[in-house]
Amino acid sequence: MKSFCYRKKKYSIDPNGFVTKKSPSNIALIKYWGKHQNKIQIPLNASISYSLEKVYTETRLSYSMKKRKRNLSIKVFFSGKEKTSFTPKILEFFHRILFYCSYLRDFNFIIETYNTFPHSSGIASSASSMSSLALCIMEIEKKLVFSLKKDFFFKKASFLSRLGSGSACRSIYPGLVVWGRHQYIKGSNNLYAIPYPYQVHPIFTKMVDTILIIDEKPKKILSSEGHQFMNNHPYAKKRFKCANKNMEKLISILKIGDLQEFGELIEHEALTLHAMIMTSRPYFLWMKPNTINVIHNVWDFRIQSKKNVYFTLDAGANIHLLYPIQEKESILKWIYSDLFSFCKKIIESFCL
Repeated sequence: MKSFCYRKKKYSIDPNGFVTKKSPSNIALIKYWGKHQNKIQIPLNASISYSLEKVYTETRLSYSMKKRKRNLSIKVFFSGKEKTSFTPKILEFFHRILFYCSYLRDFNFIIETYNTFPHSSGIASSASSMSSLALCIMEIEKKLVFSLKKDFFFKKASFLSRLGSGSACRSIYPGLVVWGRHQYIKGSNNLYAIPYPYQVHPIFTKMVDTILIIDEKPKKILSSEGHQFMNNHPYAKKRFKCANKNMEKLISILKIGDLQEFGELIEHEALTLHAMIMTSRPYFLWMKPNTINVIHNVWDFRIQSKKNVYFTLDAGANIHLLYPIQEKESILKWIYSDLFSFCKKIIESFCL
């Protein structure tokens, strides 16, 4: 987007400094899986997610002005240790955004970051890390452009985040966030995310998300690779059509507050995502035996208790349990008594 391009040459900024930003992970209700070939991070269907409290990345971006222009200079530290394996992806991200943030060429950078949850395990760590980094970059731009408007700040942060990790663009905003053009969602587009613009029933504004960590290890196949397997997937077109239809259904569900329809829809979306993963070429499986055990326990408990607890998964083995805050006490008690044995750890969070 040319309107995001910035080419100011003389800066009124301290030559050395740092900025710090925190950004949440998010859990998609309608899943983004598959992107246009030969285009950078453009989704093939619209998606919507909740941003999550207590599940976040905090990033400190230190900068020092160069005496002369050289290649991009970036060091990356994760949880206090230099992480050279992260550097190529960060460099690729910086190169992608240089046209929109040309001032980055004039600084050396040190990135120090940590998560409150395991990275690369299917809890959208790239979403929170890239969005927090994009927010840091925009904070530097704010120092350079005093007239930067708040709306533009977040819109461009979302735009930049997308170029690092598609779902990262949704982590810029709290609450329900939409990314990807959908004919029934005003303002939705493929270049950046927007806060969900329509009426939401109060029941969906106070949802709990309890995350069951089934497997803490980094995934053998990362989401960025998995997206590529959709390019020649025999069921891809049907999947994109189904996802957009589910988004249309969700608009009505969110308005009227139908928890049962909400739960059935997000579970269907999660299982559809994993069905696409299992039927791609090459095919693979992110679910673990305890993922299946938890899913069956959720179904049984829901029938017996009549409680409104529903699961969803992103691209990994770990499970998110979503339920209204009004039912938190009894459901949380059941989670610790019946599901704890299937998990490495449990993270209690809320949908922001």
